Amino acid sequence: MLQRIALLAIAAPRRILVVALLVMVACGIFGVPVAGTLSAGGFQDPTSESAKATRLLVDEFDQGDMELIISVTDEDGVRAPAARAVGTDIADRLAQSPHVGAVTSAWSAPPAAAPALVSEDGKTGLIVAGITGGESEAQKHAKALTDELVHDRDGVTVQAGGVAMTYVQINAQSERDLLRMEAIAIPLSFVVLVWVFGGLLAAALPLAVGAFAILGSMAVLRAFTMVTDVSIFALNLSIAMGLALAIDYTLLIISRYRDELAAGEDADTALVRTMATAGRTVLFSALTVALSLIAMVLFPMYFLKSFAYAGIGVVGFAAFAAIVVAPAAIVLLGDRLDALDVRRLIRRALGRPEPAPTPVERMFWYRSTKFVMRRSIPIGVAVVALLLVLGAPFLGANWGFPDDRVLPESASARQLGDQLREDFAVDSSTNATIVLPDTQGLTPADLDGYAAELSRVPDVSSVSAPGGTFVDGSRTAPPAAATGFADGSAFLTVGSTAPLFTDASETQLDRLHAVAPPRDVPVLVTGLAQINRDSSEAITSRLPLVLTVIALITYVLLFLLTGSVVLPLKALVLNVLSLTAAFGALVWIFQDGHLGALGTTPTGTLVATMPVLLFCIAFGLSMDYEVFLVSRIREYWLASGHRPGTAHLDAHARSDESVALGLARTGRVVTAAALVMSISFAALIAAEVAFMRMFGLGLTLAILADATLVRMLLVPAFMHVLGRWNWWAPAPLVALHNRVGLSEGGEDDRPGEPASAGRHRMPTGKGVG
Repeated sequence: MLQRIALLAIAAPRRILVVALLVMVACGIFGVPVAGTLSAGGFQDPTSESAKATRLLVDEFDQGDMELIISVTDEDGVRAPAARAVGTDIADRLAQSPHVGAVTSAWSAPPAAAPALVSEDGKTGLIVAGITGGESEAQKHAKALTDELVHDRDGVTVQAGGVAMTYVQINAQSERDLLRMEAIAIPLSFVVLVWVFGGLLAAALPLAVGAFAILGSMAVLRAFTMVTDVSIFALNLSIAMGLALAIDYTLLIISRYRDELAAGEDADTALVRTMATAGRTVLFSALTVALSLIAMVLFPMYFLKSFAYAGIGVVGFAAFAAIVVAPAAIVLLGDRLDALDVRRLIRRALGRPEPAPTPVERMFWYRSTKFVMRRSIPIGVAVVALLLVLGAPFLGANWGFPDDRVLPESASARQLGDQLREDFAVDSSTNATIVLPDTQGLTPADLDGYAAELSRVPDVSSVSAPGGTFVDGSRTAPPAAATGFADGSAFLTVGSTAPLFTDASETQLDRLHAVAPPRDVPVLVTGLAQINRDSSEAITSRLPLVLTVIALITYVLLFLLTGSVVLPLKALVLNVLSLTAAFGALVWIFQDGHLGALGTTPTGTLVATMPVLLFCIAFGLSMDYEVFLVSRIREYWLASGHRPGTAHLDAHARSDESVALGLARTGRVVTAAALVMSISFAALIAAEVAFMRMFGLGLTLAILADATLVRMLLVPAFMHVLGRWNWWAPAPLVALHNRVGLSEGGEDDRPGEPASAGRHRMPTGKGVG
């Protein structure tokens, strides 16, 4: 198939490029508006206890899906005529909206509840409204309402916050971050590509392929939004990963094409052989990355599912562009592919001669690999120990739900959130709500007794129930017009002084669950503490399955590529090791606050979804480089018994030589690809949304650690120690691989040459050459 694609590119390059351009334009027209259809939510498990309780509060009590908080500040105090007029007008207009549920304010709340809605200095009053429409639509309704109502007037300052406004501002900030990311990543990537290729046209081709992949993935995301919720952050991944993978794959294709030309092939033959070798590696690598990302659909939160959708689009379009569009562009450019060679122009300006071809034995990657293999044990032990030490802080990770503090301090939701935490006696974000779906058979006394018991739990400040407000087991306020009753259901609001996401908050949640409900009726608990617990449990309960699926898929694919049962296991172990430093850095910087938390606000927690997301993506990308490297090493290994200079060596020495040659031929390409990919993800560090900054840093560190410490040091060290056993497999699996295994090379391969390795199979029944 790949050879046919190459022949098609040779026969009709212009037609292929025209069709690709039309597809690109169509994807752009359809996909570019996708940002307006995406959501900032998706962190909650929709099947959890807290989600069920929230749905009951919306359906039975008209509480709204998301809380919108509007603050009204007057230097003369909240009881001043101007503040009262503004606050009452906003509350009334909110209540009239069909997209708003319950509304309460400092000017309309019962006397017992009103003080909690007024700041300690008496200058700021709050309006709290429940916005309906689910996670996605509620954000849009909140934006429309705040655009209409939230503006300063009559000397009164008005600000919007709460969960609904936090999501609105995260969406807006993410769109700005995307533009900033592109402005950073594209020029820097072009500079690196010029350094690698020299020619400006050759450097521009991967960027063009990247644009195709990005627009295609945006179209895929837009299509998914028509049938399900999709996270706005999947768009960040699509752009960063689309650029990185397209450049990686095109880099591999062009580099192999140049190698074939340097070996004396004519242009057409070189392209056919390139597609039969490097093209197959690209397809195999794309399959590995895609399957690692698709595993995230096993999680229930659409935040994580969205990255699986993005993975399908971005990897598919990047691979298609690299194996279909790039060959046609190479044919059309012909000798002009190396035109405008900046390095040649610089050499001429400096009066330096053209560099002579460097024998492979004198290449840096060959010599460095030989150096590592001569000292494999101490180097291997030292690098493994270093990675484990760097990853140690991850053992102390704490999980927390994202709130307004993920936004920059300039955002109104962040400013209002800080004010609520600092200037108000009661922080509503620490409250828990207990819903009783069926109160049939319960008396008012039963509910009062339950509320009184809940109020005795340590760190509970009060319990608001249909029968009144309870503190330390005693009623302190009368009931407020049957508040909390509806059609045989009821709910109680538990005020808490325990800081969120702390041991005290977790202990309090356990004790609230331990309080026996009246007559053993079922109860459901919600609130940020419960949502965080449910979300963390949704991840941890499914994590073993997800990791097992990823490991099995990766193991099987690498076995099909290598025919070995040892190399896939080695790859799994080393890839996990390459992630340890990144995970440790996330905790040390963003949770513990070192290095100024890189300009974010440390909360003592990490968003639970981010390490899972980082693992799935970074693991897939690490396997991307593993495929690049191992496929070339295997070429040399299979040809080592026939190639002059190695045929007389024993199996261990031939394995070492194959590793050195494979690294010599791919080291520069893999390093350049890793540098470009790290630039794409490092651009996310410029994001103003805190956990995207964390995501960008984590991926950058994981990729750099994999390309340097793992690929340059651990891979040759491990493969030297294993020697001929790198290629071992039991006889039945050898027979299976001979029938269904994947290999590089075409029917026209020449015996004795590295590119011909694909036609050779393992020569012994034990799977060891």
